[in-house]
Amino acid sequence: MKLIEIDSKLISSPMTKKELLSYYSCVKRKIKERLKEFAEVYSQNDRKIFEELCFCIFTANASAKMGYNCIEKIRPILMEGSLQDLQKAIKGHYRFWKIRPAYIVHTREFLRENYDLKLKKLIESFKSREELRDFFAKNKGIKGIGYKEASHFLRNIGIKGYGIMDKHILRCLHEFGIIKDIEPLNTKEKYVAAEAKLKKLAEKLKIDFDELDLLLWSSKTGEILK
Repeated sequence: MKLIEIDSKLISSPMTKKELLSYYSCVKRKIKERLKEFAEVYSQNDRKIFEELCFCIFTANASAKMGYNCIEKIRPILMEGSLQDLQKAIKGHYRFWKIRPAYIVHTREFLRENYDLKLKKLIESFKSREELRDFFAKNKGIKGIGYKEASHFLRNIGIKGYGIMDKHILRCLHEFGIIKDIEPLNTKEKYVAAEAKLKKLAEKLKIDFDELDLLLWSSKTGEILK
């Protein structure tokens, strides 16, 4: 898990579409490299895939850096550590130190009991991309993520075509006049509708959808997210 920082001189806010395309030409190579790194995660093992899921549980309503720091601290005990072990490892370093480890332990034991933690086999069992994301976003056995973090997780293991519709992406859509208001995407219908608008923007700009998602995020944060 990494963050690539972007030269702040390349970023202006808000950007016009023309400025965004100019920015894209400057960071395109780094974005493509990052997407390639995502794809390589899936070629590793089930433990690594589960680690990415836990990273996304930590980043919800927090930051990528915070999620990364938490994973670093619990990695040695992630698969077998008790709730108390995980909480102790991040206490004092993370605001949600009590509840997020509880989500992770609940999710870990659900996946272990029902799927033997064989996440590749589980992921490949779904007939459609929609069913796959629904499983992680709506399943009561998977705690702490909704459609945004389910999309984040799937993108981070190299499965393309999902938009991570966070506040930065929504702010960009608002600035481009594509959405009227920035509001919580608290239902599947709202999430998918906003995601569809991002896909239309990608088509209009002739930028790969997954690249555009990272591009917009980095234009607001100065980083290319992992």
